[in-house]
Amino acid sequence: MTDEPLPVTLADIEQATRRIEGRILPTPFALSASLSERCGVPVGLKLEHHQVTGSFKLRGATNAVLSLSAEQRTRGVVAASTGNHGRALSHAASAEGVTATICMSTLVPENKVREIRRLGARVRIVGRSQDEAQAEVDRLVAGEGLVMVPPFDDPSVVAGQGTLGIEIVAAMPDVATVLVPLSGGGLAAGVAAAVKGLSAKTRVIGLTMDRGAAMKASLDAGRPVQVEEVASLADSLGGGIGLDNGVTFRMCRDLLDEVILLTEAEIAAGIRHAYREEREVIEGAGAVGMAALLSGRLGILDGPVAVVLSGRNIDMELHRRVINGAADLFGEQAA
Repeated sequence: MTDEPLPVTLADIEQATRRIEGRILPTPFALSASLSERCGVPVGLKLEHHQVTGSFKLRGATNAVLSLSAEQRTRGVVAASTGNHGRALSHAASAEGVTATICMSTLVPENKVREIRRLGARVRIVGRSQDEAQAEVDRLVAGEGLVMVPPFDDPSVVAGQGTLGIEIVAAMPDVATVLVPLSGGGLAAGVAAAVKGLSAKTRVIGLTMDRGAAMKASLDAGRPVQVEEVASLADSLGGGIGLDNGVTFRMCRDLLDEVILLTEAEIAAGIRHAYREEREVIEGAGAVGMAALLSGRLGILDGPVAVVLSGRNIDMELHRRVINGAADLFGEQAA
């Protein structure tokens, strides 16, 4: 940790809140009776999967597009994505009359690719990792002059995601712990900056899968590192953080109180609980907060907990298999 100011502040997030107002949904915050009883403290669910495009990503993408100059808008935007950022950027760009190109690996589920095409974006499927998709983005920036809107490592994207944190504290002013999905760190960094800017004593815990978790490996190493990207129920949490990461690595390092890894079986249990007890359909990445509570990995909780349900864009056949307790998901027992 250094004394150097962080790339995104509470003031930046408050400005983003004003900028994107009317273009995103201030999503509901609902108390979970089942989880509150189980955990012995109030547990509130930030229903961000109710967002227009089915995930929190619309906040950051919208703030980034609205921050572009007129000249940049005429050139068009491009991004690498594991699905949800591409969908959000396609929506945000279309709303402002800007063309979008989305580069994805073959690991991105077809339902997400199909929706991005439906929104009118140009789609490029490249390689088997987020890093290979990013290489195609770099080529298009250099060769066609497109403007890159990163999925996470960008101040305007992080500030947009942080608007979710402001809404959490407004809904639960005495929140003691915030559970947030962790991938490249855009959501976690933004939420942590907002929450700690408003409530310094609140703990913010990042949650991710125990296979191919690039940010956790990087935090452990003390620098950005590459990891092998593998299939997971939490596919939206896959991908690297970039070896030249300039924003989210430092923010996650300095602001997150803890990072917890979850197994595929635990993530599946979170999806099932959301459906059976909360009547919500969420994807694996959106289920990690519930998974952490159900697994008992958080230990004794000392006050109200807010859980970010970050997205709902799961393939419905996969969802059916998880709900029915399928045992062959990605080679691991899911029941």
